Amino acid sequence: MLQKFLQAAALSALLAAPALAAQDTITLGMVLEPPHLDPTGGAAAAIDEVVYANLFQGLTRIGPDGSVQPDLASSWDVEDGGKAYVFHLQPGVTFHDGSAFDAQDVIFSLDRARATDSTNAQKNLFEGIDRIEALDPQTVRVSLKAADGAFPFKMAWGDAVMVDQANIPQIATHPIGTGPFQLGEWKQGDHITLQAYDGYWGKKPALKTATFRFIPDPTAAFAAMMAGDIDAFPIYPAPETLPQLQADPRFKVLVGTTEGETILAMNHKNPALANAKVRAAIAHAINRQDLIDGAMFGYGTPIGTHFAPHNPDYIDLTAQSAFDPDQAKTLLAEAGVTDLTLRLALPPPPYARRGGEIVAAQLRAIGIQTQITNMEWAQWLEQVFKNADYDLTIISHVEPMDIGIYGRPGYYFNYDNPAFNEVMDKLSAATDAAQRSDLLKQAQQIIADDHANAFLFQLAKTGVAKAQIEGLWENAPMPANDLTEVRWAD
Repeated sequence: MLQKFLQAAALSALLAAPALAAQDTITLGMVLEPPHLDPTGGAAAAIDEVVYANLFQGLTRIGPDGSVQPDLASSWDVEDGGKAYVFHLQPGVTFHDGSAFDAQDVIFSLDRARATDSTNAQKNLFEGIDRIEALDPQTVRVSLKAADGAFPFKMAWGDAVMVDQANIPQIATHPIGTGPFQLGEWKQGDHITLQAYDGYWGKKPALKTATFRFIPDPTAAFAAMMAGDIDAFPIYPAPETLPQLQADPRFKVLVGTTEGETILAMNHKNPALANAKVRAAIAHAINRQDLIDGAMFGYGTPIGTHFAPHNPDYIDLTAQSAFDPDQAKTLLAEAGVTDLTLRLALPPPPYARRGGEIVAAQLRAIGIQTQITNMEWAQWLEQVFKNADYDLTIISHVEPMDIGIYGRPGYYFNYDNPAFNEVMDKLSAATDAAQRSDLLKQAQQIIADDHANAFLFQLAKTGVAKAQIEGLWENAPMPANDLTEVRWAD
C-alpha cells in the first residue's frame, strides 16, 4: 500500500511539474565587429548584420526571399503615377524606451537621412524625396520629385530605418529602435548581446537572448563551432572546413547566395588607373576561377559586372574580361606602362586577405607590382572608403541592387562616366518594368566595357549551424542576421 502511495505521489508530482522550457538563447559568430550600431550613419555591413530587423525596423523590409514586405507600415498606396506614396503605420508601436512611434518619427527619420549634413552612407536613397507630411498620427505621405517604382524597396534598406529623435546623441553605442530585440550589452572586442523587448508590437520572437561573438580568425571560428561555443556562424569564414562540418551530424551547412559583388576596386584618381587600357589589362590578368578555388575553396560565382547573377536582369559579361595575360601585357604596352607599382589595401575578411595574395601574383605575372597593406576594418573604412587613399582594394559590396554607386559623385572609386550617369537618371524616373530591365542591362554593359573595376565573383553565403536550429536565412538578400523566426527545434 505504501509503495502504491509513493508511486502515485511521484506521478502526481511529475504531472504537476512544469515541462522543460524550450531553449531560448543563441550565440552567433561574426567575422567583423560593427564600428558602431547606427545603421543610418555608416557603411559597414556588420552594423546591419546585428541590428537589421532585430533592433531597428523600417517602413518596409526585405524578406528572406528578397521580396519587399510590410514592416512599420502595414500597407501603402501609390498615388500620382508613382510620384507619391501613402504609408499606413502599424498601431501600438513603441520604441524600446516605451515612447510611442508615429508619423512624426517617420518625418524626423527621413528628414535626418536626407539632410545636407547627413552622414547616411546611402543618401541617394532619399534624394528623390520632395516633401513628407503627416496626414494623421498613423498616416504619412511621401511626395517625390519624380515617379519611382523602387521607392518601397529603398525604404527597406537598413539605412532607412526609423529612429527616435531623443536617442540620436547615444544611437551609435546605445541604440533604441522598435524591433523585437533591444540592446543588452556591448563588450567591445568580444560580443554584443540582444534581449527580447517585452513591449514589442508584433509577433514575439522565440528567442529571449541572442549574443553575437566576434571571431575574425578562420581557425578560431572552426574551433569554436567544434567546441560548441558557437551555435551558428551565418557567414562562416573557413570554407575549407565545410566538408568536415557537413559530415558531422551535430551541424548543418547552409549554402546560398548573397548580394556581395566581390571586386578589385580601382581608384580612378591614380593617373595610371584613369587609363582604360591599364584597367582592362588588370582585369584580363585575373583568373577568376583560380581566385574562387584558392580564396574561397570553390564557393563563388564568376561575375563580369557589378550585378548579382541571381537577379533576373543580370547579363553574363565575364567574357569581356576573360583571363588573358598576353592581352593584358599588350594593353599595358599600348598604354606606355612599363614600371607600375600599385598599393593594394586588404580589409580583414578571408576573401580579401587570401584573394589579395593571389591577385598580387597574377598582376606580377603581367609586370605590375603591388605593395600589400593588411588593414583592420576601422582603418579600411577610414582610409579607403572615406578618404579614397589607396590604389587597389578587394571588397564585397553586399548592398542589394547597388550598381548606382558607379554614378555617385565622390564615391571611393572616383569613377565618372556621363553615359552611365545618364542611364541612372533614366532608371530613377522609370516605372515600367521592361524599361527598368533594359536600363539595368545598359548600366551593366557600360561599366563592363569601361573596366570600371575588375569584377571577380559573387560571394556565396556559407553558413554553419547546430542541427536543431531553424529559421536562419539561407540566402542574404540584405546584410542581416534576422532572428525574428529563429528557434530551436523541439
